[in-house]
Amino acid sequence: MRVDGSWFRDEQGRRLILRGVNLGGSSKVPTRSDGATYRRDSLDAPRDVSFVGRPFPLDEADEHFGRLKRWGLTFLRLLTTWEAIEHAGPGHYDREYLEYLEAIVRKAGEHGLSLFIDPHEDVWSRFTGGDGAPAWTLEAAGFDLRNLHATGAAFLHQEHGDPLPRMIWPTNNSKLAAATMFTLFFGGNDFAPQLKVDGEPIQEFLQRHYVEAIAQVAQRVRGMTHVVGYDTLNEPSAGYIGIRDLAALPALFRLGATPTPFESMQLGEGATLKLGTWGIRMLGIRRTGHQVVNSEGVRAWREGAGCIWLAHGVWDRQGGMPRLLKPDYFHRVKGREVDFSNDYYKPFAVRFIERIRRADPQAVIFLESEASCLPPRWERGDPPGIVWAPHWYDGLTVARKKFVSFLGVEGESTRLVVGARRVRRSVAAQLAAQRHAAAERLGSVPTLMGEIGIPFDLDEKRAYRTGDFRNPSRALDRSMQALEANLLSATLWDYTSDNTNARGDQWNDEDFSVFSRDQQTDPSDPDSGGRSLDALLRPYPQAVAGEPLAMTFDRQTGVFIFSFAHDSGVAEPTILYVPRLQYPNGCRVSVSDGEAQVQLDEQRVIYRHTGDRKTHTIRLSRG
Repeated sequence: MRVDGSWFRDEQGRRLILRGVNLGGSSKVPTRSDGATYRRDSLDAPRDVSFVGRPFPLDEADEHFGRLKRWGLTFLRLLTTWEAIEHAGPGHYDREYLEYLEAIVRKAGEHGLSLFIDPHEDVWSRFTGGDGAPAWTLEAAGFDLRNLHATGAAFLHQEHGDPLPRMIWPTNNSKLAAATMFTLFFGGNDFAPQLKVDGEPIQEFLQRHYVEAIAQVAQRVRGMTHVVGYDTLNEPSAGYIGIRDLAALPALFRLGATPTPFESMQLGEGATLKLGTWGIRMLGIRRTGHQVVNSEGVRAWREGAGCIWLAHGVWDRQGGMPRLLKPDYFHRVKGREVDFSNDYYKPFAVRFIERIRRADPQAVIFLESEASCLPPRWERGDPPGIVWAPHWYDGLTVARKKFVSFLGVEGESTRLVVGARRVRRSVAAQLAAQRHAAAERLGSVPTLMGEIGIPFDLDEKRAYRTGDFRNPSRALDRSMQALEANLLSATLWDYTSDNTNARGDQWNDEDFSVFSRDQQTDPSDPDSGGRSLDALLRPYPQAVAGEPLAMTFDRQTGVFIFSFAHDSGVAEPTILYVPRLQYPNGCRVSVSDGEAQVQLDEQRVIYRHTGDRKTHTIRLSRG
């Protein structure tokens, strides 16, 4: 597989539309740890950690890879984490985990699956309420892991307990710990030049170790032709970079007790503050009351360390009263407004590309910037062989855990969209905007939706109690239709081998997995355990002898229509994936010209067009 202009192509020159999954949700957490977050009797982060067995034990690989191949989900975004590779300390790599990961990657290739490696993180680290970075990165910045929850520097499920407030974990992006770490990682040279680790600037220390950790993976799997490339970093956050006023509440992630950045800094230094609380209501995020935070007056910083932003003159405590001295400190550098994507993410991405390609010269690199941000601008002379891999979710369905066919939210504006048809058009337009942004800012590169999916625990987990998955299927169908309307490749979030109805994907109560053991009523049936397969499994062109023009599928009638303009330089036929689940009694095929061969045992249709016309159409219907 290679990148050519705005398409993926195979060795025969056919354009590819890729369908697959993120593998998997529980890869965010270890299989073994000496502490869920930290050891209360020690300032040292846990070291006895293992991620061997993520995404699943090696002896289960044939089962799961075989199922994904049967389902036509043949392109994987394979999750790993920085912590999984380098949890024991800077430069100490987990050889057992790397050997396991290499074996899993090799096994995927044996099943005919292709993949790219995703160095995953959410809100920096599992020690700040997410996943990704090792604990020692926070220690290097001076944080005391024992006090992050108490000071409001992070919201931790482990500390709060059950039930977890819905969608509370993204709020950690705006809280002190994660926001500080992302600012240091991407912009430490500009914003914290005094902070060094053994004489090395904190930005260099963090980026160097991160990039070298992922290079350990690249060196092991290089030469495996089914490994297409690497994501730079999942959902990178700007931290404080770009904030215009540190005294203002965050525009996004306003749930629970929500401090301004300046209040977060005060809390981290031991202040006790009464904060407004926010919650999800029918018409959006609304204020719900107040909460006292850090009543014990503890500090988020280790003994001998202190607030980085206090040390850099962002604020002070003259006379015992906190004063914000530089409210736009992170908005301007040397008199110029900063742009996170171009000024900070792009230099990191270029550094990542250069190091990974020393290990694997053929690697394709998948770029993504902060959620809701535009891609960086790619100029002549910047590294080639890139893909734009943004994420998109149906925000209203995810936040409310309910599917309402006639209600939606329109992207950045958060404008309410009313009417089922209008919502479908809005979703398709939002995905189209991602492709247009890539064309405008990155040039002619492929767009692959790196994450798109729906929660299956809708309506208070009604589907698990009743077996009625109609609402999850309707929600998933709407997203899949938008992919089809835009001829987009995608890796759905997600496939979690150890998903359960009670704990979802084993992380922060998320439950997006298209597979669960709890739905596996008949282990002898390879489809058993699948969720909403009537919406998930649908025909699509896997390899096209030309340029795709249009694609639609109606899951109620089973009618699939695909058209393309042929490429005279391609001799091999067009191949469609045709799931038996949609066509249990056979598949009828009509074509504009040429001939089609139905191979239902292989779940495919092979179509050979003629040269008599430029465009060709294939129509499938149920037998």
